[in-house]
Amino acid sequence: MNLARRARIEAMLLEEPGDVFLRYSLAHEMASAQEFEPCLQLLGQLCEELPPYVPAFFRSAQILVELDRIESAREFLRSGIETARTQGDLHAAAEMSELLSELGVRG
Repeated sequence: MNLARRARIEAMLLEEPGDVFLRYSLAHEMASAQEFEPCLQLLGQLCEELPPYVPAFFRSAQILVELDRIESAREFLRSGIETARTQGDLHAAAEMSELLSELGVRG
């Protein structure tokens, strides 16, 4: 974890609290610090915004897999694939489809 980087991100967020990329970057820093629940909460907010931030779905799923919360990861991946396709981000949809396939499509 890089405390200086996190501090810079948090300082920039004070100036631009709605900046999607800064919030996503902060979530990455939280994950690095193993602050998984606040990280997932922040990523979840990014998934619910209009428009939803597609990378947040994939990162949420990856973290949930690390936490062995596989069914929740599958749910994020399914939603993320649909969102990515809607936004025309076929590369992200393919990446999430690959991870979903690796996890199995139960449920």
